[in-house]
Amino acid sequence: MRHSCHFPPQSLRQPQGGRGAGLHLPSCPPARGSRRHFGTITRSRWVGAVPRSLLPAAAMSRLSGGWDGAGEEVQLLLDLCLQCLTKNLSRYAADIKSLPPNIKDKLIKLMSRQGQITDSNISEVLHPAVESLDLRDCDISDNALLQLYNCKQLKKINLNSCKENRLGITSEGVIALALSCPYLREASFKRCCDITDSGILALALNCQFLQIVNLGSCSGIMDASLQALGENCKFLHSVDFSSTQRCQVRPFELSWTAVGCASTSL
Repeated sequence: MRHSCHFPPQSLRQPQGGRGAGLHLPSCPPARGSRRHFGTITRSRWVGAVPRSLLPAAAMSRLSGGWDGAGEEVQLLLDLCLQCLTKNLSRYAADIKSLPPNIKDKLIKLMSRQGQITDSNISEVLHPAVESLDLRDCDISDNALLQLYNCKQLKKINLNSCKENRLGITSEGVIALALSCPYLREASFKRCCDITDSGILALALNCQFLQIVNLGSCSGIMDASLQALGENCKFLHSVDFSSTQRCQVRPFELSWTAVGCASTSL
């Protein structure tokens, strides 16, 4: 029996035979650091016909049920599927949305590292149980944050910009984030220079479990933001407000440890 495999331009062969026959995937190049030959995946781990000519997304959905206890070969196959999928995002965009949460979490990490998450595709990879988003290398704007309305369990978001100022993130997006993600523990906005006090005020009022906040180089932030964080976020223990416009609030006046202050001598 042969199945068409679209994500390399070769076929996935299921050899005939009795018990112990398996599936081979020889056509995709091996992942960096992985073994070159994957061996076989036993039929007990691959049950039933695979829909739509064995798309990468379908393959991952089939295997995801045994992720935690799977052997090395299964994990390598899943990693390989993810790599193939990220190289053909536009082709398989419709299939990503139906992936199970544990596979989406791995896909989010891989796409984030490669800077592939955008305003247009973030809704496909999000799921209600997502807890962490590292978007510092991704080109996103407020539109991406507006799509977090179902991510109530989000605990960490990183929107830092390592080099240039990030202009697409404003207080509108931060307000949407604050209203959508009440259990947020860590929020990083370094060099998001269009964020103002109104966004941080919403964050302080709605995300009272915050522990770490990075507002470094957010030039629109003034004392009102820092006072709101100190008064409402009782678990807060680290705040970076270096290179902000005004820092006249003294650390000893607040209930948390502040890190850095541009215009005040500590």
